[in-house]
Amino acid sequence: MARPRTFDEADALDAAIDCFWRRGYGATSVRDLGDEMGLGSASLYNAFLDKRTLFLRALDRYLDSTMRERIVRLERTRAPKDAVKAFIDEIVERSVNDPERRGCMLINAAAEFGARDPDLREEIAARLDELQGFFRRMIARAREEGSIPNDRDPAELSRLMLGVVVAIRVLARVRPQRALLKGIAKPALALLD
Repeated sequence: MARPRTFDEADALDAAIDCFWRRGYGATSVRDLGDEMGLGSASLYNAFLDKRTLFLRALDRYLDSTMRERIVRLERTRAPKDAVKAFIDEIVERSVNDPERRGCMLINAAAEFGARDPDLREEIAARLDELQGFFRRMIARAREEGSIPNDRDPAELSRLMLGVVVAIRVLARVRPQRALLKGIAKPALALLD
């Protein structure tokens, strides 16, 4: 008979987020995770199966409270064109106000996994596709309502906006300057006018 869990899973995942975000996936050992989460390796494996599964669960929890929350909030409260601009403005502000310069856990993972791990690369790409999908939906709606020119291709502009977010988050780790980061976004956002 299995014993009931004696730890709070949400707190454990938050500790895993912190560990992975600070060190990266490759530099984080199961021992590091157990120490941060307050779990022995047996408990960690029983609860989360393996390091990869734990990483993806932690990443999804991180995204739920950051990117996904922002997407839902902006889609519900802003006009489509304004939602795109507000998303990027919030990314700039979040980047400037990141005293540890940890960047975005998702973007960091994309840079780390590159060509090394095809399975994790696909998982990361799927989560980046969520962000591109938000941009595509908003741009398509804005075009339909006439707030951006009809000749703007939502697929092309959504890829550009994704690239802008990635560039901002990466550059902010070494140069978190508001004017610089807003300057990266300005030409892309001008295409919405």
